Amino acid sequence: MDSNGVAPRPAGGAEQSAGPTAVAGVVVRLDGYQQRHPWVGLPLAVVYKFVDDQGTYLAALITYYGFVSLFPLLLLLVTILGFALRGDPNLQQEILHSALRDFPIIGDQIGQNIHSLHGSITAVVIGIIGGVYGGLGVTRAGQHALDTVWAVPRAARPDTVRASLRGLLMLLLLGTGVLATTALSALTTGAEAYGATLGVGLRITATLLAVSINTGLFLAAFRVLTARDVVIGQIRTGAILAAIAWQLLQELGTYYLAHELKGASATYGLFGIVLGLLAWIYLAALIVVFCAELNVVRAKRLWPRSLLTPFTDNVDLTRADKTAYTSYAQAEQHKTSEIIDVTFSPPSIPREQRHD
Repeated sequence: MDSNGVAPRPAGGAEQSAGPTAVAGVVVRLDGYQQRHPWVGLPLAVVYKFVDDQGTYLAALITYYGFVSLFPLLLLLVTILGFALRGDPNLQQEILHSALRDFPIIGDQIGQNIHSLHGSITAVVIGIIGGVYGGLGVTRAGQHALDTVWAVPRAARPDTVRASLRGLLMLLLLGTGVLATTALSALTTGAEAYGATLGVGLRITATLLAVSINTGLFLAAFRVLTARDVVIGQIRTGAILAAIAWQLLQELGTYYLAHELKGASATYGLFGIVLGLLAWIYLAALIVVFCAELNVVRAKRLWPRSLLTPFTDNVDLTRADKTAYTSYAQAEQHKTSEIIDVTFSPPSIPREQRHD
């Protein structure tokens, strides 16, 4: 007891300080492990950069214009089919359903609600106007997303005319790729329709061809839509992973449709089409943005990041942290004459007192 007759309580104080100290020790060990091992540190850095760039909002912007452009483009497709294949409605339907296989969960519902207008000039005009508006919107949203991901200064980004020309080039490349994948899908569908049985080897070959075509499309998108010079080596990994993820998305959607949603189309109706289409495009946009983030993190070596960087200012920033935050500030350069200088002050709490 002390002079006032009160017994000291060292045990309680020790318990109170032991908890936070133990947690801090675990965090320090986890942080050290992920910084020493790229297989953990690299994915974590991609996630952190995705959050820093507000990747979900970038994907949502792409989703909006993708949704706006899809129906006019489908209207244009079925109308062109009405012109070119006027005497063969069965072949029209086979080609249309082959194109809709990119949307396995809601493709059948879209096909049931979009019908050929038998070569209507009005439909062609509406389809071209709506498709160009939405398509350019998608490419502009894609350019904004990729320029944000690569931290391209605003002063270095293309003006409206040059951005539109880039967009038209990308639309031509995408159109060519969609025709190739649709032709490949149509061959498979047509063979099955005539009773031909495709072996496992042919199916694997068709899947690999589709992934290869999509890889080329993603490479083109990552290069054409980025307002800075990027080499194939910097974007190859993300393009391959995006193509594989897109193929898996289609396969999983087809499986889910066959086993979970079979016969449910009438229940969901138009409401299901809209929600399913929005969700499908959003997932595809997330894949594109996330794989683009992977390309940037690898190209600029933006890892390892400090584990607690997103949660507190009292942290020792790594070289990758400082490089990333510097690029975010420099990306806001609106004029070439504007000079942005970034410096970092040390944490407000010294390391030795940070977890006391």
